[in-house]
Amino acid sequence: MSIFQEREQAAEQRFEHDQELAFKMVARRNKLLGRWAAAQLGLAGDRAERYALEIVDTEVTGHGDAAIVARISADFVANGFPMTQAEIRRHLDLFAARARRELMQDAAARG
Repeated sequence: MSIFQEREQAAEQRFEHDQELAFKMVARRNKLLGRWAAAQLGLAGDRAERYALEIVDTEVTGHGDAAIVARISADFVANGFPMTQAEIRRHLDLFAARARRELMQDAAARG
């Protein structure tokens, strides 16, 4: 294998790794947000976990951050817990930072 091919293969592997890490970070962020929202709605146990997974699924099905924020906002309004979408987005950002930190800690623990 030539040096060019080795570099190309290394770049492709790095890209795949970065994409996988980004996916894991977003999934973890969304699950943390979903758990937080479930707690705000008074959900507990299995129902809270199902709600969190529904929030994760909203991202996975390609609807993105706007759909997640809209879903949680609508759920809050329907349950008499008004919160602006800006406040929900702030929590989304906080949980993104936490998810990134947790993933880095997990990676460091694995060596």
